[in-house]
Amino acid sequence: MSALGDLARARILVLLERGDFTVSELVQVFQLPQSTVSRHLKVLADDGWVTSRASGRSRYYRMARQLDPAAQGLWKLVRPDVVSAGHHEDDEERALAVRVRRRERSKRFFASAAHRWDALREDLYGADSELLPLLGLLDFHATVGDLGTGTGHFSARVAPFVAHVIAVDGSQEMLDAARRRLGGRSNVELRRGELEALPVRDAELDLAVLTLVLHYVIDPPTVLREACRALSPRGRLLIMDMRLHSREGLLEDIGHVWPGFERATLAEWTSDAGFRDFTYQALPARSEAPGPPLFVATAARSE
Repeated sequence: MSALGDLARARILVLLERGDFTVSELVQVFQLPQSTVSRHLKVLADDGWVTSRASGRSRYYRMARQLDPAAQGLWKLVRPDVVSAGHHEDDEERALAVRVRRRERSKRFFASAAHRWDALREDLYGADSELLPLLGLLDFHATVGDLGTGTGHFSARVAPFVAHVIAVDGSQEMLDAARRRLGGRSNVELRRGELEALPVRDAELDLAVLTLVLHYVIDPPTVLREACRALSPRGRLLIMDMRLHSREGLLEDIGHVWPGFERATLAEWTSDAGFRDFTYQALPARSEAPGPPLFVATAARSE
């Protein structure tokens, strides 16, 4: 009651009930000295009426989200009198002007940064930041097979979004590196085995993923048949690999067996392996990536 006994403090609380404001913004709204606004905020904060958060060099204040029942009851009694005291409309109008100016600052930034925004975002968040939200579309109850996991890069990315990851690779050295990367994540199981004879039970997987793997195997059709066997009746296959290219050095220098794949070839192989609804999408070439351009293909297991 003491904290709300001052009309200015109560007016501030009405405004902070609707959103966040800095001290300087509250000064503009209420036309009070900064020292006075700061003093009122300290009283309200000490009594638990307001909370604050830091954002860069600014601190934003708002009404506490969780008030105890007695405080809630008191506020219901006091608030109507504050709103009807004759200052509310002026407070709302100046608060709207403050928010408009805040929005205009953001607009000015984006207007000046449009030409460098992609580079700025990549520097801040990484090159694939716009793709990471897509992992949230995965079924949280799914079991994903990371077939040819290598050092576990994909498994580490997908594991927080699914129930179980089975990461398979034929190289013990790769699995050791994957184990170090995964740091003992409990829902990732590492299994050693060949992709042509997966150490996976029939229908154990909901999603089978082959990421830059298929061009290393001797017999891709057999790998695809194994992936189909390991998938549940509603399971899906996801392949990311190289488009067909003529860079022979890759075959000799880093052990590639296949120089990429054409759409028609993959469509035939997946159909023969027991898949339906095949799709193939070429990915845009990236100037900073020296490797061949890639594609993403998907298919569903035939029920």
